[in-house]
Amino acid sequence: MDTDHILPKRVYYAIFGILMLCTYLTVQMAFFDLGALNTIAALVIAVFKATLVVLFFMHVKYGTRLTWAVVIGALFWLGILLALTMGDYLTRAWRTFG
Repeated sequence: MDTDHILPKRVYYAIFGILMLCTYLTVQMAFFDLGALNTIAALVIAVFKATLVVLFFMHVKYGTRLTWAVVIGALFWLGILLALTMGDYLTRAWRTFG
């Protein structure tokens, strides 16, 4: 069974290599104490990896407008859920500020 790909296989292998490099960077970062920047750096790498997977392996980059609308709608919904979660978490009585 031969399937047609939108991009040449070398592009998929290159993206896979970038994902593996980012995974290696995430693991290596865990050995350094950057304080609060550890979480931020790990999240930046994770978002970058997720973006590559969605754009290339899920073929969103070359998808229709409907595909883009679904992705944007999903990101919007995720933002709503995160905002509601943080709103609840930050207003808890046990949380101390300062």
